[in-house]
Amino acid sequence: MTAPSPPGEAGGGRQAEDAVVAAAYAHLLADAQAVLERWPAPDAGQETLRRDYLRHLAAHPDGVARGGPPAHLTASCVVLDGTGEQVLLTLHRKARAWFQFGGHLEEGDATLVAAARREAREESGIGLLEPLPHPVQLDRHVLVGAFGRCREHLDVRYAAVAPEGSWPRVSSESDDVRWWPVGALPDGTRAELVPLVSAARRAVRQVTHVAGARDVAGPA
Repeated sequence: MTAPSPPGEAGGGRQAEDAVVAAAYAHLLADAQAVLERWPAPDAGQETLRRDYLRHLAAHPDGVARGGPPAHLTASCVVLDGTGEQVLLTLHRKARAWFQFGGHLEEGDATLVAAARREAREESGIGLLEPLPHPVQLDRHVLVGAFGRCREHLDVRYAAVAPEGSWPRVSSESDDVRWWPVGALPDGTRAELVPLVSAARRAVRQVTHVAGARDVAGPA
């Protein structure tokens, strides 16, 4: 018969594990806090989420890792074609629904945007994808289904434009990868994806407009 653990030992073990995870992901915590501190939220709802994310990270230094609390940050990337009229989506194997590319942060990711880049490249098969440097949307959602101890994702969402002539391929994490017209997104996804795709298109147009103005102005 195993002797019972002394009071507080189990909790102490969990705290030690949390500390190890927090130390391994400290660089991502610092980057996430910096990104969220300087991100200009586009509306009141997004500003509320931005503040919620920062409070969560302040309370949970390991909140950028899957091995941290059941509610933790993730990074994702919505991919548009060069016209902005098509969006590349993946049929998620666990959720059985169409989503943008994304997932958990990994210890080897240098930054949030690097995590979004890695996920987008791995899941789309397009090796030259480069997300815009700043998030386009935040989304906090409860998970339903077989996701282990993960219960809630605090997603930081980026946008990228697929290089001309690139061909996507299905990864081991997906059942399909497919281009969809932005005006005809898959059934059951529109409530979530329409605002995200719209935010991505605005961000891409803004960057394109700025770049075009610089080209017209010429070198300083």
